Amino acid sequence: MFFVDPLRLFVRISALLLALPVHEFAHAAMAVYLGDDTPRRAGRFTLNPFAHLDLFGSLLLLVSGFGWAKPVPFNPWAVIRRTRWGVLLVALAGPLSNFILALLTSFGHVLFGRIPGLPRELDQALIIFTYLNLVLALFNLLPLPPLDGHHILRELFPRFWQQYLEPLAPYSMLIFILLLWLLPYLGIDVLTWLIAKPAWWLLNLMYDVWITLLVG
Repeated sequence: MFFVDPLRLFVRISALLLALPVHEFAHAAMAVYLGDDTPRRAGRFTLNPFAHLDLFGSLLLLVSGFGWAKPVPFNPWAVIRRTRWGVLLVALAGPLSNFILALLTSFGHVLFGRIPGLPRELDQALIIFTYLNLVLALFNLLPLPPLDGHHILRELFPRFWQQYLEPLAPYSMLIFILLLWLLPYLGIDVLTWLIAKPAWWLLNLMYDVWITLLVG
């Protein structure tokens, strides 16, 4: 369990105070860039974590490593006036910010790893934080509200989404419980294959790329 691993708990708290706020700020910044002042007026155009955190999503992150913050409000019609892909760009901005954080921390890990005497705890923390950002990015791409994948799929495949997936929206919390706890209890760990394993593959890919670039 997470509470017997102080380092993992510390990294998850760090993600709560950094990764999730950056994720939501990216949504807000993209909306503002596209001409919508709604996030600014709602107090969400900020990196202050307490402006973004959702109670259940925060607890879920601390317990399981998956989680979310409060969705950033924005006016779809305002961003669409700038570009027809406005809603899609706002939705993609959050997961992309976590991928960028993962790239930065994986680079930092490889770079600091060449410094003699680096504390083992810092080394592990950077790896866990990188992995957790990849997990958050992939988790938020799931096509269930309130996650970003819900908006992305609706923008890319609007008719398909409305006909088959929109009726599932009221049951999204039940689906989360099913995916996170009930199915794994029965030995069917869907999220491992959808999120954990791809995140681990991306983590190793990032390290391979940075090591190749730095070491040659």
